[in-house]
Amino acid sequence: MKSANSMKWFSELDFERLPMRISTDRYTSREIQERERELIWMRVWQVAGRADELPNAGDWKEYRIFDQSYLLVRGSDGKVRGFVNACRHRGNALCQGKGHTARFTCPYHLWSYGLDGRLLAVARPDLVGPIDKSQHGLLQVPVECFAGFIFLNPDPKAAPLADFLGNDVIEGLAPYRLEEMTPVGLNVRQSLDCNWKVVMDAFSEGYHILGIHPQLLRVIVIDSNKNRFGFFGDHSVAVAPFEVANVEGFGPEKQIEGIRDLPETFPTVAEVLPRFEALVQAHRGADGTLQLPERVTARILLQQATRDTLSRKGLDVSGLTDDQMSDNQGWVLFPNFFMTIRAGEATVIMSVPHPDADPNRCIWHVTSYMWLPPDLRAQYRAELIEEPKDYKYFLALQQDYEQMPRQQRGLRNRALEHMSLAREEVCIARFHSVVDRYLGGKAA
Repeated sequence: MKSANSMKWFSELDFERLPMRISTDRYTSREIQERERELIWMRVWQVAGRADELPNAGDWKEYRIFDQSYLLVRGSDGKVRGFVNACRHRGNALCQGKGHTARFTCPYHLWSYGLDGRLLAVARPDLVGPIDKSQHGLLQVPVECFAGFIFLNPDPKAAPLADFLGNDVIEGLAPYRLEEMTPVGLNVRQSLDCNWKVVMDAFSEGYHILGIHPQLLRVIVIDSNKNRFGFFGDHSVAVAPFEVANVEGFGPEKQIEGIRDLPETFPTVAEVLPRFEALVQAHRGADGTLQLPERVTARILLQQATRDTLSRKGLDVSGLTDDQMSDNQGWVLFPNFFMTIRAGEATVIMSVPHPDADPNRCIWHVTSYMWLPPDLRAQYRAELIEEPKDYKYFLALQQDYEQMPRQQRGLRNRALEHMSLAREEVCIARFHSVVDRYLGGKAA
């Protein structure tokens, strides 16, 4: 990770500069949500989709935030552009959902626009009268792509995406080759009865594992002193070791057993287990006794097995460190993008305010990504499931899904004026310090 020099250990963090008490009205107040709308959502870069959703010229999709609607379309030149989803004649919405077209034609009066937004033609020019077509193209909004994601900013005067993300984010994520990953297994978007920030908070700390994910305690180490943190502009990353819990007290055989148990929690580990077992066998004596050399642990063998397995599949992992073969990195790209990532796989969770503007509701979108050889990507691609009924997530995610509305119900109690954060929840505090800055009119 190229930004390692700016990473800090937990003991090096300055808690005095972070808000450890968070007002509960920021989760329930319509007034605060309206300020968020104007000071955050209408001004920041936000993920609006994946570039591979629009593979061909003429492919388009709609992106909505609150009551605002935008069109994303891949042009004939291969570039993805964004436009306000409104005809320049009488403001009619041009389209809804997603599709493919050679031009956008307003269904109301049949004005038509090219994929680059230019006004191409009007119906019955004799009824329209003189018109300068160059002044009546679709209103364009900034759109750029990074790591396979399409970012949109509603502010036409926005600074470039690279300025918003910063070099630490760009260089830190580049080696993973996210743009080559494919949604696999999980790709769901649905309404949740909680504020969008409840979702961001829930996935920014591991403290809650003790309460709602007890099954993870065998394989996840809850030890802040082993974690490193990077705070980069509006964004952050927390790096936690991916290892067997209580590894210091285990002998070699117990460490190996712990790694074998990981697929119950992290299913993609199963792919590297055959190579892992081969590496383990190389350290067994004639009598079957396992003798690991000094400074070699099961975690190190897992890292080597992961590197070998991904390399044989064709993924270039030369830019990734051994730690990135195994360790979960939890990235927060402000305002609403959370991702855990390690070599070859990532899980992305995004939340946005509900279109009905109720601060007690939001939409969340959860997607699991995996690096696959190009010839297998279409076969294993998980298409988006919208608003499923009685959908069951895998166990840990289902536990989070059920917990978040419970928290929102508690936050609505008027007598509860603030939340008190634990120090382990430092990433939540950092996130809200960025929210504070935007709501104070001091965007970066």
